[in-house]
Amino acid sequence: MDSIQISLTAKNYADALKELGQDNLISYDDILKNLELIMDICANSKDLSNVLNNPTISDEIKYSIIDEAFKKDINEKITDFIKILIEKKRFNELAGIIQAYKNELDGIKNIQRVEVISAISLKEEFKTRIIEKLQKRLNKTVIANWNVNEDIIGGLVVKIDDDIIDSSLKNKLENLSKNLI
Repeated sequence: MDSIQISLTAKNYADALKELGQDNLISYDDILKNLELIMDICANSKDLSNVLNNPTISDEIKYSIIDEAFKKDINEKITDFIKILIEKKRFNELAGIIQAYKNELDGIKNIQRVEVISAISLKEEFKTRIIEKLQKRLNKTVIANWNVNEDIIGGLVVKIDDDIIDSSLKNKLENLSKNLI
């Protein structure tokens, strides 16, 4: 699961992007692809990222750089969105906005992302059964991030948003020792 902090501002911008998709001006998936491409370009060009985040460089210069850098591969609506971020001095929140938008997109598509931690690597058939049970329980399409942590000894720990279902042997032993003391 991603550990990017999402500010209220990022959520508001993500809502604006969702409305852009609702208006059918660009598809939800294309919005995400465009945003991720911008992030990749900025990650691979520190100079570009530094310029777009530099408060001493005028917005007009930044707009012309954006037009030049993104005109071939990025939808015009998304370049306009990036220009708004520049104007409002919020370009530095792009990663949080993308994460907030992904969360919005999951809601639209009825997807629930979960983290499943086990003591050993699980066989595919067991993973499939876990996914099926979670989908039935949550009434959503489940996408799991699988992790191994030998410290839990056995069983599973399932993290769903802020909820944790801990059926690990370690947790059961800790609860047992608390009750005995």
